[in-house]
Amino acid sequence: MQYRMNLKRRLTVSLATTAALLTSVSWMLPSAVWAQPAAISYPTKPIRLVVPFPAGGATDIFARTLSQKLAEKLGSTVVVENKPGAGGTLGSDLVAKSPADGYTLLLATSSTHSIGPNLNPKMPYDAVRDFTPIGQVGNAPSIMLVPNSSPAKTIQEWIDYAKKNPGRLNYASSGNGTIVQLTAELFKSQAGLYVVHIPYKGTALAMPDLISGKIDVLFDSLPTGLPHVKEGRLRALGVTSAQRTSMAPGLPAIAEVLPGYESNTWFGLFGPAGVRPEIVNRVNAAALQALADPEVKDKLLRLGIEPIGTSPMQFATMLSAESAKWKKIISERKITLD
Repeated sequence: MQYRMNLKRRLTVSLATTAALLTSVSWMLPSAVWAQPAAISYPTKPIRLVVPFPAGGATDIFARTLSQKLAEKLGSTVVVENKPGAGGTLGSDLVAKSPADGYTLLLATSSTHSIGPNLNPKMPYDAVRDFTPIGQVGNAPSIMLVPNSSPAKTIQEWIDYAKKNPGRLNYASSGNGTIVQLTAELFKSQAGLYVVHIPYKGTALAMPDLISGKIDVLFDSLPTGLPHVKEGRLRALGVTSAQRTSMAPGLPAIAEVLPGYESNTWFGLFGPAGVRPEIVNRVNAAALQALADPEVKDKLLRLGIEPIGTSPMQFATMLSAESAKWKKIISERKITLD
């Protein structure tokens, strides 16, 4: 009996000592060790997904394709709302100034968050400070097109041809400061070329001149450029993605000739600055599940968009690298909106 009482006393003292020790070192340990994250009741009402471009365009179709499955995974309605204007600035600014409660999201692109802020010092928002990155959801590479009359059959042959004719060749774009121009300027920069820029009001208007040989090269989107190749009107030399793409089988990546070369129109989900991490993770997980759906993947690939799902941290890292890349090109090549 005495033994049991002594054992009980020893256990009581031991437990008390352990508790005191844990209390004394608790400040040294992450709070997550001591507290389980509170469950969130999100979403409890419809979510607004703002598209800062007109209805019917690639970004709009992407948003409507993604929103259907996103709503299913979140268990709530996702309403796509088009707020076009000023190259995506108006819709983006609307989201930046919305409550950070996770009920107003933005499907943005490289134009609104990588290129535009480096071209326009008067942007009404800060692309980093005013948004919460949720995840990248897609990439749209371009295709390098030349006339059938071009002597170049490969990327390297075109580079060699341009170097032998400095200032005599030209490239078309869809306008000053567009991803089409920047893609070509990045190519020129890495290859060390002098090629003249001819801006058009859209690549569709440049197509007849490219086919006739008045234009020497155009970096066009896959959905609009590839049909001309399949129908024998133009020659494709490569794609602008970091690796070859299943959307244009058989075409090499330009990076195989110019290591490190990459130019895509990316698509990503944002919230206003200050969205709670648990909401960000909830939306991110639902987006990843939606992108893995075969129906969604098929629709996006037919749009010329590769479905890509990243974590918020990976997305933020990519955004930083993209902004730095285009800032350098815009500065070095003296690119303006005028």
